Amino acid sequence: MLRLAVASMVGTTIEFYDFFAYGTAAALVLGPLFFPTVSPLVGTLAAFGTFGVGFIARPLGSVLFGHIGDRLGRRPVLVFSLLLTGLATVAVGFVPTYQRIGMAAPLLLLVLRFLQGLGVGGEWGGAVLLTAEHAPAHRRALWSSFPQTGPSVGFLLANGITLTLSATLPDDSFLSWGWRVPFWAAGVLAAAGLLLRTQLAETPDFQALAENESRASLPFAEVVRGHWRLVLLTAGGLSIGYSVFYTVTTWSLSYGTERLGIDRTLMLGCVMASVAVSGAATPVVALLGDRFGRRTLCLTGCTAVALWMFPLMALLRTGRPALMLLGFVVAMLAFITAFGVVGAYVPELYDARVRCTGASVGYNLAGVLGGAVTPLVATATAGSGGPPWGVAAYLTGIALLSLGCFVLLPETRPATIASRPATDPAPA
Repeated sequence: MLRLAVASMVGTTIEFYDFFAYGTAAALVLGPLFFPTVSPLVGTLAAFGTFGVGFIARPLGSVLFGHIGDRLGRRPVLVFSLLLTGLATVAVGFVPTYQRIGMAAPLLLLVLRFLQGLGVGGEWGGAVLLTAEHAPAHRRALWSSFPQTGPSVGFLLANGITLTLSATLPDDSFLSWGWRVPFWAAGVLAAAGLLLRTQLAETPDFQALAENESRASLPFAEVVRGHWRLVLLTAGGLSIGYSVFYTVTTWSLSYGTERLGIDRTLMLGCVMASVAVSGAATPVVALLGDRFGRRTLCLTGCTAVALWMFPLMALLRTGRPALMLLGFVVAMLAFITAFGVVGAYVPELYDARVRCTGASVGYNLAGVLGGAVTPLVATATAGSGGPPWGVAAYLTGIALLSLGCFVLLPETRPATIASRPATDPAPA
């Protein structure tokens, strides 16, 4: 289990490193480099628009790779999704700017970001199923927290490289070539991840399906017919995690540097520290999920987010590093209280024959609402120059939506995921 869990965490680390490298670049440099003919605010919105394309592609990737996972196995998903994301990310580092090739530059960004999203759309489902379908039922949340920790590690890697370059390079060098280095580094990481993943074994649950010839012929069609309500509730419940994470890690970078005039390196440092705290807390939350239930932790996390969004914006607006850090840390701990257990919770909701498709589609639909829309809404809402209370109100509303969805979902601990019903479970 330890070897499998580490392998899944390494994979999600690399995949989300690729995804987050783009988000940081969108917040800091893509606006002026690829949309220089518009105002700074519109340029930032356009950069976040290309960022959002990746989230729109993720549900499509979850359908594509979910079909592969439910028909051919979880292991091929882990290999092909990493290969696609790695190649697209390296290519972003070679795209010429608007000054060199005009409108072709942002169009190339859109295409590559879309391919990134397709790959990441398949990654999460394959990684969590690798651990969830091998783990003992009483420790499934703990082992499934390893791939849930991967995004935090990937974020720290991507932003650690960006922070180092930002702190050591002159601004003109950083804007010229320094921002591209994290994308080039993705090639080395992807190669290492592929070497590791090609040595993994298939999960027992899928082997049983293959041996019994009980695999779904069209997994997505079966999910739409028998699990549509469950998919929508899953997406609504998980949307709060995306909203909080990308508010802290992406929108706040843009707001702090452009609107508050805070040094880029200082903002990155505060954000990275809060992500490190949430990553360290993930296995602790997972242990609590094994002890007290997945749904209980999700309800607690959503409630904490709803209560903290207005204090978060008040602390951010002060521009003081210690107060901003406090706001970010509490927000990220509230977020991970819910998200630390979803690696076990979401797969447990679905029958094994459509688990890869159902879990992946629900998870990535949440990304459209929470990850793609939130930076755009937050930037537009805070663009007038006043306090970002509209951002706080929006996030509070998302938290209440997620809370309502989790109320309607059942508890799954300590059920064995192989025995889940083939149709939507009754509300708890």
